[in-house]
Amino acid sequence: MATRHQHRSLLSTDDLTDAALRAVVDRGARHAAGRAGGARTLDGDVVGVYFRMTSTRTRTAFSSGALRLGAQIIAYGPDDLQINTGESSEDTGRVFARMLDVIVARTGLPQQELAAWADPRRLCVVNAMTAEEHPTQALTDLATLKGRFGEIEGLRVVYVGEGNNTAASLALALSRFPGVRFELRTPPGYGLTPEIRARAEEHAGRSGATLVERHDMDALPRDTDVWYTTRWQTTGTVKPDADWRDVFAPFQVTRELWEHSPKAVFMHDLPAHRGDEVTSEVLDGPRSIALDQAENKMHSAMAVLEWCRGVDFAA
Repeated sequence: MATRHQHRSLLSTDDLTDAALRAVVDRGARHAAGRAGGARTLDGDVVGVYFRMTSTRTRTAFSSGALRLGAQIIAYGPDDLQINTGESSEDTGRVFARMLDVIVARTGLPQQELAAWADPRRLCVVNAMTAEEHPTQALTDLATLKGRFGEIEGLRVVYVGEGNNTAASLALALSRFPGVRFELRTPPGYGLTPEIRARAEEHAGRSGATLVERHDMDALPRDTDVWYTTRWQTTGTVKPDADWRDVFAPFQVTRELWEHSPKAVFMHDLPAHRGDEVTSEVLDGPRSIALDQAENKMHSAMAVLEWCRGVDFAA
């Protein structure tokens, strides 16, 4: 049953211990498989869903997931709050803490400002994407991998594209599983930030995972389990270089990448731009699990909400 006095926040995958990371991933996979019990574990809770930026999957996932768990939701759009008339972010967070149990937010605020809303006594805050990280996407991806392969340990994952918030969170999460080889092929000047890379390498050194980043598409690895990409133009960002498309052009996922990895699956966090980061042949092909991945966002969101509110996953 739910423990009604817990208020844990998820701003980064690093907010989860190794044990908690595995538990949330496993719980998400169990929800997806229909083996999580179907209990209304958030009955009586009120979840705020606040999006100042566009969202299809994340907003729908947390709204649907909260309702399925028995919570009530309050949805806020970009023009609904007094932040628009000059109220401080701090005061907004204090008010949320007096009226909500959880706030799921994609605000455009820096991650540290979003963290200031978290109140261990009153309010759980879920980062639904900042410029720095997209932790709920990584948890979705790992739950999808768990459901597909049975285990995450030992998987060989190649990410192609910008070292954006999705890539950052995926690196921070996969690097904590023994035997995983996570290789990023990012365009020159568009790789992981030094801070994210250092944190991921620290995790990998402790767990026995391998993290590799290159800025070309030469000598691609063989026998890959997963090819992963994201759209080139990340939500809410603008490229500093006018010729950025020329830089990104070689970093497209095409059918030819399966030549040496015929059993590999394809993942994409969506939305996709066919003909940019991926060809239609791949995205809509038989090896693509992108839509399964999208559906799993709801199942993973349910696991995140339960973890934030202290639900006993073993119950």
